[in-house]
Amino acid sequence: MNKYEEIKNKHQKRVNDFPLGFAFSNKQFKDMMEKWGLDENDTDKIYSIGGGGFIRKSDLEEYNKMWTEIRKEEKDLIEQDKTGEGYIKDMFLYELENHEYGYTHELEDTLNALELTYDQVMENPTLKHGLELARKEILDKENERNYDYE
Repeated sequence: MNKYEEIKNKHQKRVNDFPLGFAFSNKQFKDMMEKWGLDENDTDKIYSIGGGGFIRKSDLEEYNKMWTEIRKEEKDLIEQDKTGEGYIKDMFLYELENHEYGYTHELEDTLNALELTYDQVMENPTLKHGLELARKEILDKENERNYDYE
């Protein structure tokens, strides 16, 4: 497992352990509210976080703190990789593979997942180098796979 995947899994566990609620129907909404000890009409005690997700207003400060800490850790790990050959390469490799770069050769979904723009990556030599290494690794694997079929 690469370092980025390790951190991503750690962050996902933290988010999964947070008291989030999701509802896509009235019954699910009612069940979620009951789980929190609220009546389904207590909508003044919750916030929508989009995508059918909700948090209790009483958890808002902890929710914001969690995301601030997650983003800080990710930013720190990027800054600590002075060459782009460690965490940054792992980050790009994981997300490129996750978004099927080997088939699509499209960067947009990968960059969106990382909350980066193409210009940000191209203007930062370390990010650019890490991306180039990850792309090369994926394309080399693709070429090997294609060669095996010949």
